Order: sequence, then structure tokens, then C-alpha cells
Amino acid sequence: MNSLWTDILNFILPPRCLKCGKILKENTGLCTECFGEINFITTPYCHKCGHPLETVVSHDSKILCGNCLKKTRHLFRLSRSAFSYDEASKGLIVGFKFNDKTENAKFLAQTMFVAGADIFAVGIDVIVPVPLHLTRLISRRYNQSALLAKQLAKLSGCPVDNTSFIKHRRTRPQVELNGIARVRNVKGAFSVKYPEKIEGKRILLVDDVLTTGSTLKECALALKRAGAKSVDTLTAARVI
Repeated sequence: MNSLWTDILNFILPPRCLKCGKILKENTGLCTECFGEINFITTPYCHKCGHPLETVVSHDSKILCGNCLKKTRHLFRLSRSAFSYDEASKGLIVGFKFNDKTENAKFLAQTMFVAGADIFAVGIDVIVPVPLHLTRLISRRYNQSALLAKQLAKLSGCPVDNTSFIKHRRTRPQVELNGIARVRNVKGAFSVKYPEKIEGKRILLVDDVLTTGSTLKECALALKRAGAKSVDTLTAARVI
């Protein structure tokens, strides 16, 4: 019955490419041409932070980038992103985040699920979206990270916690800032409201874009202070 209603709906309102608007035969999210333009992040990449690497002559799947080799302390167990944030993908993210194109969440989460396969393989206990401050949530009407988390929960079978982790201090949009200003902007802005739901858990922290990593690092610090066993991060896109 569900298949019949889907066929009827697709006949009346045929699925369209999320990027160019072309009518699709199947609801795959993007047409073949637009899909081919997206710069998906594939191996080789750093096993720890997920940053793409130049072609390396090695069969070691756990090779690290120079930055991760230098670090003695890692906030994240693993960090993964589905594709590069560039001119080819920018419209998908901006439309989803600022222009009410919430239908993009399903496709974005599908790409994230593939990109984060090794995170799900090593095991997580709960998916936690990066929260918005209440005033930002009211003005935007939805948290794009929470929509991605919901779709990832459907794909993985892992539960989502939308209430334990909060942003208690309002900050300037990170897009308006650069470098050290981003770090200062979010410092101390997040906290765990219900630590008993976080303590001892392997957390998958979900966001739409990784730029400098300032927001995700501050979130990870707050979660670990509350007793999280580990924190992995998964985003749809990242700035390379």
C-alpha cells in the first residue's frame, strides 16, 4: 500500500534534483550530472580527522596526517565528512541551513552514513546534534543538525538525544568570523543539561559543515567533561 501511494505521489509531484531541479525517474536526491559534480571525500584520508591526503604509497588504512601525528591528545575518536564544501555543494548546504530546504536532509544524511561507515562499525551509543541557542532556533524554526541526526538514526538504528546537550549562551554566527575569533566566540557556550544520559556513552556528534572545527571541539570538550566515553564527529561537508 505504501508503495502504491508513493507511486501516485511521484506521478502527481515527481521528485526533482535537489541541486538543479531536473525531474528524476527515482527519488535519488540528485540527477546524474549534479551527483558527478560533488567532490566526495574518499581514501586516502587521515584515519583520525578525516582530512583528505595526497596520494600515498601505503597499504595502511590508519595513516595519519601531519597535524594528527603531532598531537598527543585527541578530542575526537574519529572525524568524518561526506564531501568538500565548495561551489558544487554550497547550494545544497546553504539552502538546507538557511532557506527552509529541509527536504535536503535525507540525501545529506545518506551521504554521511556512507562516509561514517567506520564510525558506526566501531560502535556508538547515541547520536547528538550540535544544538542551536533558543533564540536562533526560534528565528530559524528548525535545527538543521537535528534533522540530519534524525535521518541518521533511521539509517543506523542508533537513538538520538536532542535534549541533554544545549547551547546556553548566544553567540555570533561563526560564518561572520575567522580564526581565533571563532574559538573565542563559542568558548563556554555549550553544556550538558542531563549528564546522566551522557556519562559513559560513545557519542556521535552531528553537524552540517566542518570549517575550522572550533564549534565541534567546544562541543566535544563539554561532552567529555560530562563523562562521555568517546566523541566522534560526522558532518555532511567540510572546508578543505
